[in-house]
Amino acid sequence: MVRQWRLNLNRTRDNRGQELSKTTQNYHLIALRSFLKYLAKRDIKALDSAKIELAKTTRPQVTFLDQEELQRLFTAIDTANPIGLRDRAIVELLFSGGLRVSELIGLNRDQVNLNRREFMVRGKGQKDRPIFISETAADWLERYLATRSDPASPLFIHYSGSADASENGAYQRLTARSVQRLIKRYATTAGIIKHVTPHTLRHSFATDLLHNGADLRSVQGLLGHANVQTTQIYTHITDPQLRQVHEKFHNQSS
Repeated sequence: MVRQWRLNLNRTRDNRGQELSKTTQNYHLIALRSFLKYLAKRDIKALDSAKIELAKTTRPQVTFLDQEELQRLFTAIDTANPIGLRDRAIVELLFSGGLRVSELIGLNRDQVNLNRREFMVRGKGQKDRPIFISETAADWLERYLATRSDPASPLFIHYSGSADASENGAYQRLTARSVQRLIKRYATTAGIIKHVTPHTLRHSFATDLLHNGADLRSVQGLLGHANVQTTQIYTHITDPQLRQVHEKFHNQSS
């Protein structure tokens, strides 16, 4: 059994032969550690979980959009039709609320309070957190919902087929893949050469908060990160501000 584990640990490709990233490898290794700990607690002879070492990873590069790029992305969306209104509301919500795409597509209409401009989502680890959105985002969402006459509960639905509905009459919830495709399409239309995804807008949300003086702990809470170390990938954003602080406050007497 131990020999088989070692063989599996040496596999760095998936079933299609594609190379697994270090992060993905670590997800598998962490799962294996948990399983070995489970066996140990039940006095089942197995490999010591402490012998499973995680692969070394580099800090991921954060891609975000600046204000000019964000405006180009927003204005690239034709809002003269329900699809465009839906898509504009999606982009506005992702940026204004710092939502994960999985959180966005899981929203139902009765969850969002447009008057208070806040609602709750259940993120990773089944943890709930509040989401706050801007007046602009709330306005676009209200415009989109005004076009909806269907009784469907999902906040964002597909617009395809004769009645935008499946065979059993239930309106189809928009998928994460659909959101990824539409954002990529609008980014291309806007002439943005960066690789833009729904998570890019979440990065842009965090970056905007830090640029405007928010502290790292507050950003951690708004993003729903369990560990502040995860939020620290954004600390590069504050580096230019450190130079400004140094020049303003240091060695003024000379």
